[in-house]
Amino acid sequence: MTGKFISFEGPDGSGKSTQVRLLVEYLSAAGYDIVATREPGGTETAEKIRKLLLDPLNRKMTDRTEVLLYAASRAQHVEELIKPALAQGKIVICDRFIDSTIAYQGFGRNLNLDLLDMVNEVATDGLLPDMTVLLDISPEVGLNRIKDLRLCSKDRLEQEAVDFHRRVRQGYLYLAEKYPQRIKIIRAGESKDRVFKEVKVLLDHLLGKHR
Repeated sequence: MTGKFISFEGPDGSGKSTQVRLLVEYLSAAGYDIVATREPGGTETAEKIRKLLLDPLNRKMTDRTEVLLYAASRAQHVEELIKPALAQGKIVICDRFIDSTIAYQGFGRNLNLDLLDMVNEVATDGLLPDMTVLLDISPEVGLNRIKDLRLCSKDRLEQEAVDFHRRVRQGYLYLAEKYPQRIKIIRAGESKDRVFKEVKVLLDHLLGKHR
């Protein structure tokens, strides 16, 4: 029996973590066996890499170093956590996955997209989400949300200039147009409850429930 793999994507401040939490609560209450995870991270090794990637003090990290660290974290995450959970028939819900690499390192950092596709292929061994929920929001609104909600300092990527985050959003919209069967856009500027209603419709359809 094979489970389902769902990823959440979106610019910083789009509310991914909130929607992941709401979805975990919803599906757990319905009796599904859920694994909630995140990238970078998800395993002990990958969480250590996460600290390197997001630490604001690592200002000298090169773009190539960055993308390879993300790939290393993902490779460990897929083999140690995601694949075994899917093989056990569980629903895996991941806060970010391969599309973040294209959006942030491809469009944000202007790295070669074909190269990034190859890096993703190696890191995931070809694994793709069954569905990706893209929470779309303007960079200005998203960054203001972070500013309003965060008591601590922004991480290394959140500290990038707004033009970087505009390019990231363009990358996500490019991916949604390229892979419409997998990537479903939800406008994330609404209230969290209204956004979650749309998330539930997508997930009920994926899991074969018709309301």
